[in-house]
Order: sequence, then structure tokens, then C-alpha cells
Amino acid sequence: MFALVDCNNFYVSCERAFQGKLRSVPVVVLSNNDGCIISRSQEAKALGIRMGEPYFKVKPLLEQHGVRVFSSNYALYGDMSRRVMYYLSSVVPDIELYSIDEAFLDLRGMERYCGNLVDYAANIKQEVYRRTHIPTCIGIGPTKTLAKLANRITKKNPELGGIFCLDTTEKRQWALEQVAVEDVWGIGQQYAIKMHEAGIQTAAALARCSESWVRKHVGGVVGARLVRELQGIPCHAFQPCDEGTTTRQSIACTRSFGKPLSTFPDLLGAVGAFTSRAAEKLRRQGSAVNTMTVFISKNKYGIEPPPYTFSTVISLPVATDDTSDLLRHARIALKRIWQPGSAYTKAGVVLAGLETAGQQQLNLFSTSNKGEARAKLLQDLDQLNQRFGAGTVQFATAVIPKGKQPVPWLGNADFKSGAYTTNWDELWAL
Repeated sequence: MFALVDCNNFYVSCERAFQGKLRSVPVVVLSNNDGCIISRSQEAKALGIRMGEPYFKVKPLLEQHGVRVFSSNYALYGDMSRRVMYYLSSVVPDIELYSIDEAFLDLRGMERYCGNLVDYAANIKQEVYRRTHIPTCIGIGPTKTLAKLANRITKKNPELGGIFCLDTTEKRQWALEQVAVEDVWGIGQQYAIKMHEAGIQTAAALARCSESWVRKHVGGVVGARLVRELQGIPCHAFQPCDEGTTTRQSIACTRSFGKPLSTFPDLLGAVGAFTSRAAEKLRRQGSAVNTMTVFISKNKYGIEPPPYTFSTVISLPVATDDTSDLLRHARIALKRIWQPGSAYTKAGVVLAGLETAGQQQLNLFSTSNKGEARAKLLQDLDQLNQRFGAGTVQFATAVIPKGKQPVPWLGNADFKSGAYTTNWDELWAL
């Protein structure tokens, strides 16, 4: 059996964990640059506020109903996620991190040790809340797809108490009948249209389809595996990770700006800051990168004609985790795509082609990966920023010019709460 643990309204729950007065009032959290709504409390959902709604459009409605609004606080959310996942990893043999607020648990063989899985899940749910004040829902099923489906059902049916286990054929069949085919994990919009045209409306109808039909109309082998998962046959490999962490296959750092940027130094500062942040993540997981993508975007609703996004890919001669190397290539990439006289509203850096640091393929004339002194310097840099706060020590490219305040490439965050668990100056106090 597998379980999917999902934190309810996670970003809102993180804010509520440190502000008890928010427990019974409507709350929403905005995306980067205070753009769109990305998390809503149940009270906010009841008001008809939709996910992804632009803040400026619903601001009158929010003010009318006294909805509390928060800017994204990813330092807080990331640390709270780490705490939840760390606990989950301590109570099951294996855990697969699915997203910042979801994780699959491997419960195979656990019945002989913990007895009833529903009671065991209830204890996990209670302990997560006691330790973090984050409410969760847990779906349990013989496959990952069914666990995901069970989790969806328990979210839609509060009378289930936040836990639903598909441990019998009858429960599984009932659950499949409750879920529309477009809501099945792995079914996209295009496949959903095809299935509706074929008269397949529910997950149960999809589970009854023949393998030949599914292979032809629903993605070949991938579709066949999906149907088998709905039938209770595990096909998706479990990818365990240690202490709630997993090695990423790519690393990205992208942001919208608080105001449009047009000068090359400002854009370079933004790209440099994003590159530095991505390099820190790279070193944290012990990887090196051989491919870098840099992009910049204009306002697609502005007066400038398309195209609105420009990008370029740099193939590094040797995979590296050195911020200075990556900054040098980022500058080259930005020069290729920056256009004088244009205003840009967003930029980003994506690192792909990750290799294990210290084991990367060298070029013909290299004698070593990196000097020990350089590696120690980067290690000290990361430790200083971890101890005293992000950006305490930076490379010159990402430092704003003297007298230029605020940082030109930072987005708006007018409603941001404190970094209660990761910044000494903002620690939560009763």
C-alpha cells in the first residue's frame, strides 16, 4: 500500500501556524510580485475567490469581506515543508517527495508492524499537526495513482476526517465512480477531451477500458500503465529519498520584477542574483551543471510587438558548481539576447544537464575538477549566507550600485510576513 500526504492550503497554513488569529478568517497568498492568488483558505474559497485570479481584479472583493492578504514567503514555506517531510521520513521505510506540500509514503508490509493503516495514518496526521500546526489529508491505496485519487476524495468529503483508505474492492470501485476522468492523476486536457468524445466520463469507466484502446488513444505504454494503476496493479516506480529530500534533475530561479528594467547593468544584476541562487541550490545537492539557459521577458500586455520572451542556451566546456564560472557564462548569454531600448519584466536562469560534483567529465586539457582552495571558498560562502541570511556575502555582479534602493529587480512583496524560522532578526515570538 502507498499513502499520499498532502498539506491543506499549504501556504495559508504556514501563515496561520504563526498567527492564531488567522484560523477562522479568510486568507489568501499571492504569487511573486504580488500578482495572482496561489493559495486560499477554505473561507476564501467559500467567497468564490478562484485560484490564479489576478490580485488587482479581486482586490475590491477581498477588501469587502476582510480577507487577509499575504505576499509569498518562500523561506518560511520551504522550511515548514522541510519539517513536515523530515518527520514523515522518520515514520515510514521510504518517502518520495512529490512537491513542496505532498509526499508519497511506502507502506508496503507496514500492516504487520503498525496494524490498521487508517489508525496509523491518523497518528501521522495528528503528529504532523502537533509538530508544525500544518493540517493534512492522507489518501491510501494499492498504487500511487489510487493513493492520489483517495487523497482527492478525502479533500472533497470532510466527513471522512482527512483520511481515506482504498483497502477493499468495493471502496476502490466507489472511489473511481466519484472522480471525473479529467481529474485523474496523469490525464491532461487533451486526453480528457478524447475520453469525453468516447463516452468515458469517470475514472471507473477509464479503468474498464481495454489495454489496446488505451495504448492507441491515451499515450501508448504510459496510458496502459495508468489504467493498470487504476485497476490496483502498481506500475509507477517508487523513488525514495533521504529525510524528505530528493536530487533534482534541473534547477531554476526565475522572478518577475517589481518594475520594468531596460539597462544592461540592471538586467545583469538580476540574472546574476538568480544565477547565484541557483548555484547555491546546485552545491547543496552535490551537483555540477553542464547546460545553462538564460531568458528575459517583456510585458506581453504592453505596447511592444512580439516576441515577448528571448532565451539562449550555453553549453559549458566542463560541468561546474562554481558561481563565478556560471556568472561569466550568464553574462555572455545575456549579451546575446538583450536589446537596447526594450523594457523587460521578468528573467530567469535554468540549470540542466546535472552531474555529480567531483565526478563530472573533464575536457582534454583539464587536470582537475577544481582546486581545493576554490571549493573551500565556495563552502565558506554558503555557510556565511546560511548562518547570517541569504545575500550576506555576494558576488559583485549581483550587488546593487551604491545609492540605488530598493533592489531594482526585486518584485513587490507589500504583504510579506516574517521569516519566522530562518532569520534571527525575524524569529517568531509569543
